Amino acid sequence: MTELKKKLNLYGLTMIAVGGCIGAGIFTAPGQVAAGIDSQLFVLIIWLLGGLVALTGALTLSELGALFPKSGGVYVYLKEAYGDMVGFLYGWVILLIINTGAMAFLAELFAEYIIAFDFFAGFSKEVLAVWAILFLTGINIFGVNIIQIFANLFTGLKLLAIAAIVIMGIWFVSSSGMDTFELTLSNAPENYWTAIFVGLIGVFFSMGGWHHTTYLSGETINAARTVPRAMVLGVLIVTVMYILINWVYMMLLPLPDIAATKTVAGDAFSVIYPKWGAKAISVMVTLSVFGTIGIYTVTAPRIYFAMARDKIFFKQLSYLNPRFKTPINAMLMQAVVACFLILAFDKLYSLMAFVTFMDIVFMTLAAATIFIFRSKNKHLESQVRVPFYPFIPLIFVVLSAIFVFITMWEVPGPAWSAILILFLGIPAYFFFKRTNREK
Repeated sequence: MTELKKKLNLYGLTMIAVGGCIGAGIFTAPGQVAAGIDSQLFVLIIWLLGGLVALTGALTLSELGALFPKSGGVYVYLKEAYGDMVGFLYGWVILLIINTGAMAFLAELFAEYIIAFDFFAGFSKEVLAVWAILFLTGINIFGVNIIQIFANLFTGLKLLAIAAIVIMGIWFVSSSGMDTFELTLSNAPENYWTAIFVGLIGVFFSMGGWHHTTYLSGETINAARTVPRAMVLGVLIVTVMYILINWVYMMLLPLPDIAATKTVAGDAFSVIYPKWGAKAISVMVTLSVFGTIGIYTVTAPRIYFAMARDKIFFKQLSYLNPRFKTPINAMLMQAVVACFLILAFDKLYSLMAFVTFMDIVFMTLAAATIFIFRSKNKHLESQVRVPFYPFIPLIFVVLSAIFVFITMWEVPGPAWSAILILFLGIPAYFFFKRTNREK
């Protein structure tokens, strides 16, 4: 049987974790997070809380990643703990909602920025978005080493760009005496719990992606140690960068201006360099989004590949290209679904909520598997232990579950659409189970 090649190292996988998080969210979501909130410090607390929740998730999944260093990651943890059906449903929503929805969101943003540059006059946003997905899928068919090089390059550029914004923002504020940031909670919203969890939609969307490292376990050198380290390092790097850049945003722009714009990074940088600041940020966002789409075209297809090998999905998806050792059929199918979602959604915020809601549902279930494996003493086989057990996993599970229920209440349309697709996966599971058993 043809097997995946182990080529990913700690640096490459960490860059994938960071690159999977830093896409367009940090350049667009701050406005959604700040909407209806008058306290800058409160906004910063929401971003910090999102980072801490992500860190508790990464620490929890680090033990699971060391326990099951197999291709498919989260899918494997769910299947081992809850059975084939739950594992299948995760792959089902990854294909129809989470990963493809994120790809569609990013591709549409990429297309908007490209059109703004006047590089492709006459092309529609949808055509350019579809082109981006198909082009990047095609490139990454040539092997997992391509995505390691790709992630190293584009993620490095993202981190340098964010660092440049932070450094130049601090320099400008200190030299000009301009500073709109107020260290006070006096204007915090009265219904602060609702404000926090609604704000976390944008934060979780911006933070999401660190667990993509688990999908590539089967192609990682010494996966039992490398995958956990990459996840934790990735979350720490992203959290620090997000806190710093949001602080700079709020030093340069009043909070109502941040809440009213979809291009907060460009607006903030234009304060420093009025003539070309917005254009420079547009180039940076375009490269950032392009790099993240490239990562997403590679990671989740390893789940469909694992499902096919477990005989609970289309058997054709278990095919590996004999030369490049990549699951080419799984990658192409994902690209087709993502292109469909580009045509199905006309509002980016709805697509963001649609993706984030179901992602957190299954991340909550995945983190909860640690209690099942601990009860079976499975942790004794793991090279990594989650610290302060059971408190770290409990924090992630409880806060994530609260987020899920508040999202269902506050943005019911995207949430219930995602739930409907989830339940449609149940008859699909029995269909594939019966079909593959008969062959």
